Amino acid sequence: MTVHQVLGNGFQEVIYQRALAIEMTLAGIAFKREFEMPIFYREEQIGTRRVDFLVEGLVSVELKALIELDDGHLAQAINYLEVYNLEIGLLINFGEPSLNFKRLTNRKYKLPGGTIK
Repeated sequence: MTVHQVLGNGFQEVIYQRALAIEMTLAGIAFKREFEMPIFYREEQIGTRRVDFLVEGLVSVELKALIELDDGHLAQAINYLEVYNLEIGLLINFGEPSLNFKRLTNRKYKLPGGTIK
């Protein structure tokens, strides 16, 4: 919220990424920016995708700087949670006049050992 309060809307996504990285560092939050993760199909790696932030090794954070989010952006963020088997994600849009964010839950999340939660 601080990043949006200070910068407002209208910048490119990379500007918000850099500012959010500064805020998380100041808050002592462990993260990896543009963390490249493999994508598997039938246990075979078929490509990679970079998540904007992987926070504490547990939470995917996808940033956007768009006039408004649509269902495709939500589907994309949920897909990443499923592909990476992460339980929680955030989709944050800095492009709107008021900060817009969605907390996402992976309904297919598997606990270590393969049990679906």
